[in-house]
Amino acid sequence: MATARLRLFPYDEETTEDINGPSISVRLSDLYPLLAQAYRDNFLWLRDFENDELMVSSDLYEVIRAFSNCRPSA
Repeated sequence: MATARLRLFPYDEETTEDINGPSISVRLSDLYPLLAQAYRDNFLWLRDFENDELMVSSDLYEVIRAFSNCRPSA
């Protein structure tokens, strides 16, 4: 299995944007292997972000809603 790579960029202190607001674009294809591994291996840092909210596109939201209604509950 290929190793997932996450690129980190230094924080620019000159930026006037809200640090807690959505300010960095990340491709889902870069994110999901890392989140899946962290969830599978029960990494504690993942729990630190459990209550964070993510902004997703409306079409992705609709797909997620449809998927959650179709999954088997067992």
